[in-house]
Amino acid sequence: MIGSLSRTARHDVRLDAGRPVVATGSRQPRPDPRGPGLTRPGRRPPVTPAEAKLGAAIAKQLRAAGPSSGALVYDLGQRAEVFGARAAIGRPPASVEKLWTTVALLRTLGPRARLHTVVVGAGNQRGGVWHGDLYLRGGGDPTFGDAGFNRFYNFGYGPTPTQLANQLRAHGIRRVTGHVIADESLFDRHRGGLLTGQLVDVPDFEGQLSALTYDHGTIVAHYSPATFAAQALAWAMGRAGIQAPASKRVGDAPRHGRVLAVVSSPPMSTMIRLMNVRSDDLFAESFAKQLGSRFAHSGTLGAGARVIARTIAGAYHLRPTILDGSGLSRQDRTSPAQIVDLLRDVWQTSTGDQLTTSLPVVGVNGTVRGIALKTPAAGHCLAKTGTLDNITNLAGYCHARGGHQLAFALFVDGPANGPAFWLESKMLAAIASY
Repeated sequence: MIGSLSRTARHDVRLDAGRPVVATGSRQPRPDPRGPGLTRPGRRPPVTPAEAKLGAAIAKQLRAAGPSSGALVYDLGQRAEVFGARAAIGRPPASVEKLWTTVALLRTLGPRARLHTVVVGAGNQRGGVWHGDLYLRGGGDPTFGDAGFNRFYNFGYGPTPTQLANQLRAHGIRRVTGHVIADESLFDRHRGGLLTGQLVDVPDFEGQLSALTYDHGTIVAHYSPATFAAQALAWAMGRAGIQAPASKRVGDAPRHGRVLAVVSSPPMSTMIRLMNVRSDDLFAESFAKQLGSRFAHSGTLGAGARVIARTIAGAYHLRPTILDGSGLSRQDRTSPAQIVDLLRDVWQTSTGDQLTTSLPVVGVNGTVRGIALKTPAAGHCLAKTGTLDNITNLAGYCHARGGHQLAFALFVDGPANGPAFWLESKMLAAIASY
């Protein structure tokens, strides 16, 4: 979700913003000699002056934040904890949850996966007339929309109804005797997330959830997200010289219908960046339902959350409480130690390279554009924000001044989001100065 500091700048972010200098390069995960629990360090080397200075700076801000906050900073090169305080306590991760979702998507679907929106014909074609109905079957692609909207919202990415209409015209179709019918059967029909009991939640989602959406789940009166998408296709067909009315009902495309047109989403590597740079909840929950549909035979948030949790546990032996893909649920639980474990374990793997590329740059773009400005962190740290009321989290990587590559997780519970981000900006400046 978008924090109060960044909601007004949501559409003024760049996917091609300058990246900090962060070492990458694929490797296989190596087990940490201290095991998966970073809060069980065993014997520690002597504290250096730089480590003591960093620890004092973060501890000061945590005292100001109150006792319901925790943090962990880990040196990836030295494979050693630099600072930790209440790091094992599980707290609501808010949108830091999207790190789990991102890694699960990369491990199950892969960075090159694409989602498809299909026109299926029920009937037959004689001459320029399709005798029967056309079904617009959604594949859960949150980037399907008008070309102008996609330039504004998705940085130019995303397929359009016009592309489908042009393919139908290429088939020689000039008129449809039936209707264009929306098929959103891949997912359930809950329109929101767990914060609202899966009811409509436009403030957080800026649209409504469906397996078939148009312009980020936009609706108009008397239409659902799916039927509005079908209407958009009918309009595009009209502009292409094809007569076809849209139905205001939904229906399942016939299993043995004829595939007449297909458009594909951008690759998953692009879509996770669209999700993480602006912290897009509709993308995250759509992807969770996608995972549920593919790997648990149910396009629901619950099924998707179980797939995410199972993937993370199987690959990294981490077991946070994951109930959704976005982090909107206040019952999600993740500790700073678990997040840093994940960041450590994917570091310099192919999954980690895709994850880091998907994150916004502190002080430069996305939800961290206004954080740690004019400090050493600006332009040198990548971070995922997570905000709910009185929950303000920040996690990611920093290339510190001393040449250290650091992973960090800062969870501040209690203060309002504005003051909390101010405290975290100071912590992040200290981390980047290490």
